[in-house]
Amino acid sequence: MATGRLHSIETFGAVDGPGIRTVFFLQGCPARCQYCHNPDSWTVDGGRDVELDEIIHRAKRGIPYYGDEGGVTFSGGEPLLQGEFLREAIKALQAEGIGSIIDTSGTYLDEHSEAAIAASEMLLLDVKHVDPEQFEILTGRDQKTLFELIEIINRLNKPVWVRQVILPGYNDTENYIESLNEFIKQIKTVEKVELLGYHNMAEPKYKKLGIKYRLAGMKPMSASRMAELRALVKTDF
Repeated sequence: MATGRLHSIETFGAVDGPGIRTVFFLQGCPARCQYCHNPDSWTVDGGRDVELDEIIHRAKRGIPYYGDEGGVTFSGGEPLLQGEFLREAIKALQAEGIGSIIDTSGTYLDEHSEAAIAASEMLLLDVKHVDPEQFEILTGRDQKTLFELIEIINRLNKPVWVRQVILPGYNDTENYIESLNEFIKQIKTVEKVELLGYHNMAEPKYKKLGIKYRLAGMKPMSASRMAELRALVKTDF
């Protein structure tokens, strides 16, 4: 039986895709995003082993609450880092009548990624930055992988919710939202765009882990500014 590596599980998730969801955070991520709130999910040898039986068992507990829209979200870390296990888990959940979506950063692809994406119902795509240089500074990864992922999404006609974290003094401008609107046009199947305001609640976790928090001192985004920027996002997909 296939075995994956699990960071944590969240039940009754309401912000990781449509409806009420069980969220499986898979362990391991190649990116080192400066605002990551789960730095303990980075290493591939962290977390614990998990088998398909546990994924199915935990997911089935939520069936009474999923309704027509809910289901399972595989997040991370970067779930596509475990593409073979991810595909098998999605297929096993489908056999139980439970739909799954993938929350990906667009920073990793391998020979198993497309099959996992094809098996999923939709993707949450966390666009780290539209500019390739800033993307690499922010994540430590080349933006080329993101474009390869977009090509797969378009070819498979896979529905997408785009997410963008907004950081004060970094990308909280009207010009950036205009650039984001243009960037999103190349994804043919966007159904929703979510702007997420930066928060610094993970800073104590970095200190506990002995990892330097590179955004120390940055204040959280204000609700009023987020409302102004959200009003600029184009929704005529």
